[in-house]
Amino acid sequence: MAMVQKLQHNVTIKGTKDGLVLLLDDKCSFDLLVEELNDKLTAGSSQMLNGPVISVKVKAGNRYLTAEQEEKLIEVLKQKENLILDHIESEVITKAEAEEMRKDAQVVTVSKVVRSGQVLDVQGDLLLIGDVNPGATVMATGNIYILGSLKGIAHCGTKGNEEAIIAASVMKPSQLRIAHHINRAPDSYPELGNEMEFAYISNEEKQIRIDRISAVHRLRPKLNSLL
Repeated sequence: MAMVQKLQHNVTIKGTKDGLVLLLDDKCSFDLLVEELNDKLTAGSSQMLNGPVISVKVKAGNRYLTAEQEEKLIEVLKQKENLILDHIESEVITKAEAEEMRKDAQVVTVSKVVRSGQVLDVQGDLLLIGDVNPGATVMATGNIYILGSLKGIAHCGTKGNEEAIIAASVMKPSQLRIAHHINRAPDSYPELGNEMEFAYISNEEKQIRIDRISAVHRLRPKLNSLL
């Protein structure tokens, strides 16, 4: 009876409409998890463990699994020919992932004029003190802030962030891109006077829109820590 309680505590198998979910305790040893999972799969006679091919997701909690440990889990699952590992979720990130997150959160300041034919591409937010001439391109994984004229191409959220914005003292771009959205109609931009403007993806139409910078706190409140 004590053994059954141990199995139930460390490895939990749940059925969902998308397949199976394995919940792994993140406090016990990995060897104990493998032993327990092996025992449960061997003893399991339910339809969900012996039916047609089914996808399996593993949730490891606060446990980082090495490549070797992931291979071990795959080996254990293979004893049930109908179980296919979909992916492993862990709340622990690697040093490389943490470094990527740090870079994506940084603000890169550049003071220059980006001239025709040049491409300025940064990871994180770009703060450009200078102009972007026609034929030039500026790109950033985060937001783009231009203290000058934007007359070339600007592409923010290059990794797919639709919440990113492009702000410029003078907004006269040849093209705007936010994530995978593209606006090729600069002649349709409204005349908003001499106030700094910004481009964003509207929540309703999912299209690029231009507004006065004074509206940014309402449309993108999460930027308040920077602006």
